[in-house]
Amino acid sequence: METKYISKEGLGRWFDAIVASEKRIYAPVKSRGQVDFKQVKSLSEVADEYIQTTQSIKAAVFPKAEILFSYEKVNGKVNLTDFDPNSVPETVLWKVHPCDAAGFRPLSAIFNWDSADKLHNAHLSRTTIVSYGCAIADESCFCTSVNGGPGNLNGSDLQLTMLPDGGAIAEIITARGETLASLCPDAFVADRGDDKSAHLVDLPARFSLEEVQSKLNKAFDSSVWKQQSERCLGCGACAFVCPTCACFDIQEDVHGSKGRRIRCWDACGFSLFTLHTSGHNPREHQSQRWRQRILHKFSYMPERLNVVGCTGCGRCSRACPVDMNILEHITSIAEQ
Repeated sequence: METKYISKEGLGRWFDAIVASEKRIYAPVKSRGQVDFKQVKSLSEVADEYIQTTQSIKAAVFPKAEILFSYEKVNGKVNLTDFDPNSVPETVLWKVHPCDAAGFRPLSAIFNWDSADKLHNAHLSRTTIVSYGCAIADESCFCTSVNGGPGNLNGSDLQLTMLPDGGAIAEIITARGETLASLCPDAFVADRGDDKSAHLVDLPARFSLEEVQSKLNKAFDSSVWKQQSERCLGCGACAFVCPTCACFDIQEDVHGSKGRRIRCWDACGFSLFTLHTSGHNPREHQSQRWRQRILHKFSYMPERLNVVGCTGCGRCSRACPVDMNILEHITSIAEQ
């Protein structure tokens, strides 16, 4: 890793160089009172101060709907068109929060658990992640409780920590980060020795992850799941805004002799997610589905994949229409 300084003017020149390289750039954009990732062509389009985007950026490597393959029957023969990894364009994710950047590791762990997922890996291998250290937070943020932090580097290729003069501390972390910085090498100068921590929000840990995991190991039959899930609507909003949720469904889109097989987002909180053809549902009640969500993120994934399935971004709590506050629930489990 190499640390540099980039001025406000240098930042603009570097961004213009990235645009000139014809890479797709997705960055937070403010529109109608919300901030979400959209494709941009200018640094002036990027949102300034905000707590969090409404959606995470996981769709860049796990699209909401994606064609696995297509086929057509012609003269008794079936012509198959497989997913082409080379069709994925080079993409830069700009101004990603550290909690979103950290989400790519759990996603990759899931999609490469028992076999390598060609689609996910193709997207990730052509994506460069430029994160920004967080200078502000709110009551829903808890990244420091799940092995993260406002300046966490996990998942980032290059991280910027903004300074009062409009410039930034630039930490070049990976080879992809080096390649992106090389598009405008004179924009980066020697590190001035600025204290990074002085420009990041102070966010104390809200609970002990080790205590939570220890108590979850004995909580499968606990009454806590019914208590916590009583107001859950099963709407799936929490899963769709989450940077690490990877539940998906496979749909067939067939029209006559042509068809496509499509992978699309799903959620384990939906009542139909585990419904068998026989009519049996092993998670018949919402309390069982809520239990699955919490245990999967904080128990099953750490045990099986050696990674926590939550980055503490707080989006699920902000998006929930009935205030299913995951921080509140996890904290209560830690304190029991």
